[in-house]
Amino acid sequence: MDQASPKLTALCATALEAVALAGRLVMYPSGLWQEAPAPRAPSDIPGPRPVLLLHGFVDNRSVFALLRRSLARNGWQQVVCLNYSPLTCDVRTAAESLGRSIEELCAVTGHQQVDVVGHSLGGLIARYYAQRLAGDTRVHTLVTLGTPHSGTSAAAPLSVHPIVRQMRPGSELIEELAAPAPGCATRFVSFWSDVDRVMAPVLTARLDHPDLLVRTVRVQGVGHLAMPAHWAVAARVRQELQEALPGVPKAGPAYGIA
Repeated sequence: MDQASPKLTALCATALEAVALAGRLVMYPSGLWQEAPAPRAPSDIPGPRPVLLLHGFVDNRSVFALLRRSLARNGWQQVVCLNYSPLTCDVRTAAESLGRSIEELCAVTGHQQVDVVGHSLGGLIARYYAQRLAGDTRVHTLVTLGTPHSGTSAAAPLSVHPIVRQMRPGSELIEELAAPAPGCATRFVSFWSDVDRVMAPVLTARLDHPDLLVRTVRVQGVGHLAMPAHWAVAARVRQELQEALPGVPKAGPAYGIA
């Protein structure tokens, strides 16, 4: 590869991040209020599992506008976006709250399990629920987008916030998630990007744990903010949610996005 290509890729990724940030600012007010899943009759149970979307730090459900529309247009009847407060100070507390929301979603839809897509911190909260709070009985597949599974050093400037400190490498929470998790039944799919500047190093968004059923998906040329709003990422998320679990999944193929 010539030397200009990485520079051009980085330039394009930066421009895409700027567009994503502008979109965030425009859409943010529309996602401030919480929503509740609409009840479904038992006859509606066949079909895709309900999907719960969980945003990242200081964000809200508006970040998933494109992904939600993509899922709805492709047969998912129940797609729910969950907001949690930016004042949330502990991943464990947020995971417990997520568990209650999942129980409610199961109750109103009649499904025994759900799938979860979490962006950044949202993926870490959902992982804690599935891995440490016995949430694997409810979460069939957890897709994480740019989640700091082994901690990110980019969080250091914001470490005044307790939940940001939990996302740093070597934190008590990160070490707890690295501990053995035998029997965890949830299927994990971790998306990581080669140009994600919020994940430092970028491979921290790749989930590697000997006890977990994990597939990793490399995203090329799409940064942290753009990932949950990119059409090609949305298409691959749909593909992952459609797949059954054939034993222990192998690592997914690289998924280049120019």
